[in-house]
Amino acid sequence: MAKKPLSSTPKRMSNRTHHHVFALNDDENKALCRYLKKYKITNKAKFIRETLMIAIIRKMEEDHPRLFD
Repeated sequence: MAKKPLSSTPKRMSNRTHHHVFALNDDENKALCRYLKKYKITNKAKFIRETLMIAIIRKMEEDHPRLFD
């Protein structure tokens, strides 16, 4: 029985299994690209993911019920 040849690049396992796709208009895309270039951000997906999750967590903390307002 012949052995399978080993891949030259190992596949990385990811815990991110839920994919989301969104679209930007020309102005939004231009602004995003300008921001990424200005601040030398090389990983666009990581930046968008972290920025989105920070905004969501902040909003959830603001909306959290409080005993005294």
